[in-house]
Amino acid sequence: MIKTDIIIIGAGPVGLFTVFEAGLLKLRCHLIDSLPQPGGQCAEIYPKKPIYDIPGFPSILAGDLIDNLMEQASPFKPGFTLGEAAVDIQKTDDDKFIVTTNKGTKHEAPIVMIAGGLGVFEPRKPPISNISDYEEKGVDYIIKDPEKYRGKRCVIAGGGDSALDWAIYLSENKIASEVTLVHRSASFRGHLDSVQKVIDLAETGQITLVTEAEVVGLNGESKLENVSIKHKKEGEFTKETDYFIPLFGLKPSLGPINNWGLEIEKNAIKVNTEDYSTNIPGIYAIGDINTYKNKLKLILCGFHEGTLAVQSAFARIHPEKKNILKYTTVNGITGF
Repeated sequence: MIKTDIIIIGAGPVGLFTVFEAGLLKLRCHLIDSLPQPGGQCAEIYPKKPIYDIPGFPSILAGDLIDNLMEQASPFKPGFTLGEAAVDIQKTDDDKFIVTTNKGTKHEAPIVMIAGGLGVFEPRKPPISNISDYEEKGVDYIIKDPEKYRGKRCVIAGGGDSALDWAIYLSENKIASEVTLVHRSASFRGHLDSVQKVIDLAETGQITLVTEAEVVGLNGESKLENVSIKHKKEGEFTKETDYFIPLFGLKPSLGPINNWGLEIEKNAIKVNTEDYSTNIPGIYAIGDINTYKNKLKLILCGFHEGTLAVQSAFARIHPEKKNILKYTTVNGITGF
């Protein structure tokens, strides 16, 4: 059982900044996220996408924003349960909550803050009829540990930043013995620098680049042995491989949150704008996952919501204490 002051469900930018605000009040946080690393969409889907509405930064890449938020939160030593989705929440007799993940990890705290962005992210799977037969047998939708592919042949499918970045990483670092990148178009959606790097690696033979094509079949007995690739002009051919990694992004879903007794409206959690509390005392919802009148789905709005939610959480955890707002410009930052 992992015990803390605040369980934060969602390790995106809003969840990470909430760690900082809670730390200022000497409240410890533990974050749960279904993705294998902190950062939410900013880290998983568009780490190289520039963001223009973060105060003090005329422009900052999404991945750099996450790095900065992690550094800002580090003095307060947050805990992380990553690669696991929160699936169940129960209230205890002593007015605390136990949050359990899909892998059975249990967390206990008097406060739960749901900062799950647009919800649980599920991989977008290509329309291959037997793809589920090869899951965990050669098909991966997310790369959690690159070392898994050392010395292996990999076929990556996709045309966005994630597909490009991983193709580059596995090739440049000489992890995979062979990297093939398959994309159904002749142009890519990813960052121009990444596109050019893939083209350069393809010209030197370090990556096999197959455009205007898509993987249409998976073959093998006990595990994946090869994939069938259909080219727009050249027809269908077979490629021997150890892993097929379709990186088509992630789709959001409220998932198990729908079953937690929270008031839901338009696929989001209704909150009280005084402190972003839900209809269940002790549970708050901050960031894109909540809804209220005039709601704006902006990261900076989530920062504000998390700040007010933490103030309310402090009063709930320490009803006997009076919280006097202390300015960091005067008091500095004192971690745990």
